[in-house]
Amino acid sequence: MNTSNALVLDFGSQVTKLIARKIRELSVYSEIVPFNTKIQDIIKRNPDCIILSGSPASVHDRKAPKIDSKVLELGVPVLGICYGAQLISKMLGGRVEKSKIREFGPSKLKKLSQSKILKNISSNETSWMSHGDTIVRLPKSLKVLARSEFGSISVFSSKDSKIIGTQFHPEVMHTSFGKQFFKNFLNMAGCKPNWKPSKLVKSKVDELKQIIGKEIAISAISGGVDSCVSSVLVSKAIGKNLQSFIVDTGLMRYKEVEDILPSLKKLGVRPKVINASNLFYKRLKNVVDPEKKRKIIGKTFIELFEKEAKKSRAKFLVQGTLYPDVIESVNVSGPSAVIKSHHNVGGLPKKMNLKLIEPLRDLFKDEVRVFGNALKINKDLVGRHPFPGPGLAIRTIGAVTKERVQLLQAADKIFIDILKSKNLYNKIWQAFCVLIPIKTVGVMGDERTYENTIAIRAVNSVDGMTANWSRIPHDVLDLISSEIINNVKGINKVVFDISNKPPSTIEWE
Repeated sequence: MNTSNALVLDFGSQVTKLIARKIRELSVYSEIVPFNTKIQDIIKRNPDCIILSGSPASVHDRKAPKIDSKVLELGVPVLGICYGAQLISKMLGGRVEKSKIREFGPSKLKKLSQSKILKNISSNETSWMSHGDTIVRLPKSLKVLARSEFGSISVFSSKDSKIIGTQFHPEVMHTSFGKQFFKNFLNMAGCKPNWKPSKLVKSKVDELKQIIGKEIAISAISGGVDSCVSSVLVSKAIGKNLQSFIVDTGLMRYKEVEDILPSLKKLGVRPKVINASNLFYKRLKNVVDPEKKRKIIGKTFIELFEKEAKKSRAKFLVQGTLYPDVIESVNVSGPSAVIKSHHNVGGLPKKMNLKLIEPLRDLFKDEVRVFGNALKINKDLVGRHPFPGPGLAIRTIGAVTKERVQLLQAADKIFIDILKSKNLYNKIWQAFCVLIPIKTVGVMGDERTYENTIAIRAVNSVDGMTANWSRIPHDVLDLISSEIINNVKGINKVVFDISNKPPSTIEWE
């Protein structure tokens, strides 16, 4: 991986990854490390600039997360965001107090003076605030550059512009000028726009060759973009020493295996198909808790791989874990809350006999697609919507049975086929159906029915960290509903999920 240009110190904000994402959109590589990373390790990374994230904590908490004061003495430009800005102010002798009125939501920016950090940003543009503490007095070494419409300090800077602080969150989409703000900071820091995911293929291949050597690696291909791209990438590095498997769990999309095999074979990846659906259904019998589902599926996957690994004497397991998977699964960087476990990360047994290879762990979903295109993977495969590792088990709310999953597969295929026929599929980031464990009364012909409910979900996003529900035209929604109800026996009601992330998540479980 490249030496980082922008180093983000994470204090536990759930949107820290959006800082890295925004910076990468500007073609500058960014890397996230815990707030308490030792100063020696920070120096070794040789960052061009350092960014301090937000946090759910308060600077007044007894165990408030802090940084080594030497971070501010390195001579490297530092940007503090929300909590990061408050921490800088307090460390340098300013005063931070609990807000009398918590500032949350949109706020107009009021510029007080011209500055490089606010170049091409006008007064009255919308910023997004989310803080319970307020900087009430800056130290003498810092100057106020802008205030919020409510009068609080919004942006400040040191005289040499080496230290910048902002009370709003430039990383979230609600701040209209967020990208320009980051662009200004990166330009001031002298960061070069040299981050090109498509150009990383060779260095990744070389890195994998060095790590794996002449050992055998095995990979699981679920049909999702991540597992396919990671398997093709590792295959390029070690050739026949990669042994790929498609575990037919019975929880995949409609005719998943048949759809993906031809494209993979063209690229030299010839996976062995393991039919394990009966095993998965047996272990999931009467399990309704989503976390238990994830753990059971993850454990079963690993058992199957270890069994195959013994036959081939494999030493490595390849997984398509991405950046968002890591932050949402394991508390690795600061005091952030764990949203959910992910079988790629949180469901692995502690005593696993295979070493993990996660070549995409530092990438966001759209960067993985760029990778896939560079590897010349079929566009239909690279362009597929994200699919969860645990498969349809977490889209089948309640008990997971073969009959219920087949209902969901049939409905989901109709939904996706209609989106493709109406040229909407590629305009939506992720779309899928969810089977709800609620039966409702209906009328078909002259008969009363009491059948299942399907929810359809469609969202637009960049990387899955935040998402807005997609505005599918009413006539298309009407067609989707009637086609599912008319063609899938056992379903008599279709509902449309119109919730955003946050506060909801994309998946239902």
